[in-house]
Amino acid sequence: MTRDPDHLLPSATPVQLIDEHGQRCESGSAVGADLPSHEALLDAYAALVVGRRFNEQAYALVRQGRLAVYPSSHGQEACQVAAAQVLDETDWLFPTYRDAVAMVTRGVDPVATLTLFRGEWHTGYDAPALRVAPQTTPLATQLLHAVGVAHAARLRSEPTVVMALCGDGATSEGDFAEALNFAAVFRTPVVFLVQNNQYAISVPLSRQSAAPSLAHKGVGHGVPSERVDGNDVAALLAVLTDAVGRARNGEGPQLVEAHTYRVAAHTNADDPGRYRDSSEVDEWIARDPLTRVATYLRSAGALDDARQVEFDTAAERVATALRIDTAPQKDPGRLFAQVFASPTPQLQEQAALVRDEMSREVDV
Repeated sequence: MTRDPDHLLPSATPVQLIDEHGQRCESGSAVGADLPSHEALLDAYAALVVGRRFNEQAYALVRQGRLAVYPSSHGQEACQVAAAQVLDETDWLFPTYRDAVAMVTRGVDPVATLTLFRGEWHTGYDAPALRVAPQTTPLATQLLHAVGVAHAARLRSEPTVVMALCGDGATSEGDFAEALNFAAVFRTPVVFLVQNNQYAISVPLSRQSAAPSLAHKGVGHGVPSERVDGNDVAALLAVLTDAVGRARNGEGPQLVEAHTYRVAAHTNADDPGRYRDSSEVDEWIARDPLTRVATYLRSAGALDDARQVEFDTAAERVATALRIDTAPQKDPGRLFAQVFASPTPQLQEQAALVRDEMSREVDV
């Protein structure tokens, strides 16, 4: 063993600073810890309000046929807001397909964030300029890319930290283990944030892992790990700020498991009623991250009706921008234009099939 295992183990219970009733509390390793400032929590709450409205509007666009698909993060927005807000401008964010709210919080234009969900072949934004990697659909593949970027930054002596997001299902993938192992051996400045929303599509956590927690998976690789209440944005800000600081200071990779819940369906093509009971959903709705921090801020006198209207108005502006977006009609032929400099016979055959299908639709 090259590291003291006692320094790798996560808390026995997830870190929590504000409970589901909006009351100050301390659990896990948070005993004696300070809450983020009211201003920091207001910034986080403002982003949460935007994130929730973004999720609602994007889901509506799917029902209108204006998006091909949208994996909502309703209920787990606190994880994504905190992940983006603890980063510096020089840091990188590596999102998954469900992390649109993290991207918007990081500064990606909300309309551009939905580009891939319209069926485009590109992200719609300048990834290197914003330091936000393209969203990925295959589980855990982005973690290897994130570790590579972090390793390159370390070799260049750059102060960059990479925030790599994934879900509980991704921890069952080989890429997850490989990413943690490489990061630990080469002490890359990367923070792995596992959003444990209890289900990998329809597979519950109990059928995915027998580990005491997903955070414990970091221990075997020599990665210090922590658990946090994923619906408590205050605890998330505190834990992730600490993890980013450790990574930036040369202490190597960090793993954080956020306990949260996917309130909505996996995507618009999913029927969650087939594999979970509505009473379970109701239990988690009662722990809603927006209601929790809003209750705390109101009781502290930091949030009033005027400020709430301000946040709601900003969120509605984002929703309006999504609704009035007049993206041009997509040309499916563009899907084949940027694959090879000289199209292969197989690619030409596929393009011809698509053209034939499109011509049949026009004839109808």
